[in-house]
Amino acid sequence: MKPLRMALTKGRLEKDTVALLERIGYDCEAVHNKGRKLILPVGDRLEVVLAKAADVITYVEHGVCDLGVVGKDTIMENGTSFYEVLDLGFGRCKFALAAPKGSDFFGGYASRTIATKYPNVARNYFESKAMDIRFIKIEGSVELAPLLGLSDAIVDIVETGTTLKENGLEVVETICDISARLIVNTASLKLRKAEIEELVAQMEQAKKQA
Repeated sequence: MKPLRMALTKGRLEKDTVALLERIGYDCEAVHNKGRKLILPVGDRLEVVLAKAADVITYVEHGVCDLGVVGKDTIMENGTSFYEVLDLGFGRCKFALAAPKGSDFFGGYASRTIATKYPNVARNYFESKAMDIRFIKIEGSVELAPLLGLSDAIVDIVETGTTLKENGLEVVETICDISARLIVNTASLKLRKAEIEELVAQMEQAKKQA
């Protein structure tokens, strides 16, 4: 039987996931010394694929990876054709609506413009508020948009809020909390149910001991 394949979001989530796997007893030496390799063995029963966050979802949805670790933010923006089986508890932050300090974002009846890297999340959030909103997708530093007069506010991920303050912005409303999640391909969960459920249980136990 070939190893289970797990896609990991490069960077901090990768490091936190590897630490979790090591607590279970997996040998992650190949990941620590990966060089430029992107597919790496983790013990005999697991291998990891290092990818960008949105690609983790793509690989799991298409079944080339059995499992993936990705932020809830990416899941909310990019689709749900998989099972979300475990909140891993790390990578904590939040989605928030932020506007220039002192501005009355919800006052009046004028239409508002929102800049964001997450138009689907922003659209879903504002649908319940019956407001006239225009969305502009930004790829880089979204905090720039209100400073340049491109938007009235932003919807973005907030960790400490320091970047917002330094750019004259403040949180108007928290949309939801975010953390890293373990996702599983729908076919894999049927075909390799026992293996996957064992790994999920081990990860859940290791998370509690962290």
